[in-house]
Amino acid sequence: MREITFSEATLEAMAEEMERDERVFVMGEDIARQGGIFGQFKGLPARFGTDRVKDTPISETAIVGAGVGAALAGMRPVVDMHFADFIGVAMDEVFNQMAKIRYMFGGQTTVPVVLRAPDGIIRSAAAQHSQCIEAWMLHIPGLKVVIPSNPADAKGLLKAAIRDDNPVIYFEHKALFAKKGPVPEGDHLTPIGKANVVKEGTDVTIISYSLTMAKALNAAEKLAEEGLKAEVIDLRTISPIDTETIYKSVQKTNRLVIVHEAVKTGGVGAEIASLVAEEMMDYLDAPIVRLGMKYVPIPFSPALESLVLPTVDDIVQSVKRIVG
Repeated sequence: MREITFSEATLEAMAEEMERDERVFVMGEDIARQGGIFGQFKGLPARFGTDRVKDTPISETAIVGAGVGAALAGMRPVVDMHFADFIGVAMDEVFNQMAKIRYMFGGQTTVPVVLRAPDGIIRSAAAQHSQCIEAWMLHIPGLKVVIPSNPADAKGLLKAAIRDDNPVIYFEHKALFAKKGPVPEGDHLTPIGKANVVKEGTDVTIISYSLTMAKALNAAEKLAEEGLKAEVIDLRTISPIDTETIYKSVQKTNRLVIVHEAVKTGGVGAEIASLVAEEMMDYLDAPIVRLGMKYVPIPFSPALESLVLPTVDDIVQSVKRIVG
């Protein structure tokens, strides 16, 4: 299978969906003029024209509001947020409008809008351009939230999100854009709401997503050298959470570690830990472990930036502690 970058995979997904459905268009800051700051829209303006690849003013409120309006009018907009951190500027449009309209209208209308939100720590972008805010979105009923960890799912989840009749937040870690991986050609879809068991094991379940999946898999390899078999699950979607896959794994391994880049406090790991504690307590042989970023604004200093993040060794040591 051919290998392409994460950025190229999302670009391919956009082009295929825009070719398939003339209602699909994309808008955001500098995407027609520059092709996106990570190259994820490169070539689309020349291919589809600036009527369907629209540059916008620097106003997140206007961009998201226009996207919601276009979706209600029958279009299928993809809105680029430039940086996930900037969703905070448009929160009224996100959690009071986009997330609630279909419910408040009794299902008489749909809101097929996708918010592409580059997130995560990269190259000392500091506290306002580096955050992982997915837990914030998880708390809002009416939104679907997807977070690919590899190029194949980057393409498959974006295509699935564009075809969904509900609003979808599509988080894409900035450090993943240049990463290469195998990607199927043609109409490749990754189902929303379905986790992926990336590696099977019997001694502990490790759950992660996005860029931190690489750390989880690296930790599993190190544990295997010591005779410990870790089952590794890539969530891919955090709303809705695939509890069936998680529960099945915990029933088999009897231990659970959840790790993500976002802060540990109130994170996705906290939600999964609560669900497992409520439903799978009889299967647990050890306390659930959560690993996440320290509860501080993300530092500018490269040394401090790396210090606040969970490491591969943190995962390995946590597993060894609960396996005993």
